[in-house]
Amino acid sequence: MVDAAAIRAEAGRLRAIFEAAGAQPVEADVLQPADTLLDLYGEDIRARAFVTDDPLRGEMILRPDFTVPVVQMHLASGAASARYVYSGTVFRQQPAGSERTAEYAQVGYELFGGASPAEDDAAVFALFLDVLKPFGLRAATGDIGLLRAAVLGLSTSKARKAALLRHLWRPRRFRALLDRFAGRTPISQTRRAILAEAQPIGPEMTEVGLRSRAEVEARLETLRKDAADPPIDPAELQLLEDLLALRSTCAEALERLGAHAGKMASLAPAVDRFAARLEALRGHGVAPEELLFEASYGRTTLEYYDGFVFGFYAEGRDDLPPVATGGRYDALTDVLGRGRGTAAVGGVIRPGLTAGLRGGA
Repeated sequence: MVDAAAIRAEAGRLRAIFEAAGAQPVEADVLQPADTLLDLYGEDIRARAFVTDDPLRGEMILRPDFTVPVVQMHLASGAASARYVYSGTVFRQQPAGSERTAEYAQVGYELFGGASPAEDDAAVFALFLDVLKPFGLRAATGDIGLLRAAVLGLSTSKARKAALLRHLWRPRRFRALLDRFAGRTPISQTRRAILAEAQPIGPEMTEVGLRSRAEVEARLETLRKDAADPPIDPAELQLLEDLLALRSTCAEALERLGAHAGKMASLAPAVDRFAARLEALRGHGVAPEELLFEASYGRTTLEYYDGFVFGFYAEGRDDLPPVATGGRYDALTDVLGRGRGTAAVGGVIRPGLTAGLRGGA
């Protein structure tokens, strides 16, 4: 167990490194508006948020991370580009019986408004790689942008593509939808599942959890309309499944992605961005032939990532969460800026973990 003083010292050390890299120190309130943040975080974070009611400010949550408030600060500043560093405690409820703490320290680095997304992705990743080098961690990378491009390239209805994109961060739900849209799951089976959950509570109302009878009927009508659409093209389905299963070095992945792009035009721009990032990584001394890539990596983390994603893990310590994670989140800034967003990429490190690894804990 790492004591609080050691964690504070480690957080200060990491913060100083990011400041030396040109980052401006910023702070964020512990209490954040719930209505803004809960809509932006993924299902997992929403379920684990500590929510409270403030008589003056309404429903609030203990900050589950720093990125959203830092984005808000940057957009409010009007600055074209900037780098920020922050540190402090974040709060997330843990499942019953879990040994993981409900509050822990984070140190983060965010880069806004860079001229070249590929260069900025590479620079941020290379900085984290250098900071974490003494700990001998395993690095993993992915690209949510490739998955989004593949879904958007499917020859199917807008409603189906929207549903798949909405559940991209929920692999089991995504798979269930994909099977249904491919004709593998009979529509009657899905209909029975919905109705089986319904509990009659009166002649005019049926509830499924918190859903009214009207909501249940609307879902069933959506299923009926969906049943009229033809299944997803088998060749496109195979391409998407090959992409989801892709796990190799970045250099090998680029070759396979190039072949996929030749079969699905929507992938080409995302593959070009991937190639540009690898070239930029080479410029920072990171060899794509040695860096691991998993196309599905990042699908169970924060939903605001929409491009490059990365994480660092302690080898042989499956009991530990990621030591560091990060990625690109341009779309988040666009939402918070109401259509006037900016390029953004960053990451966080857990100093409690690096302090423990440093001390052999």
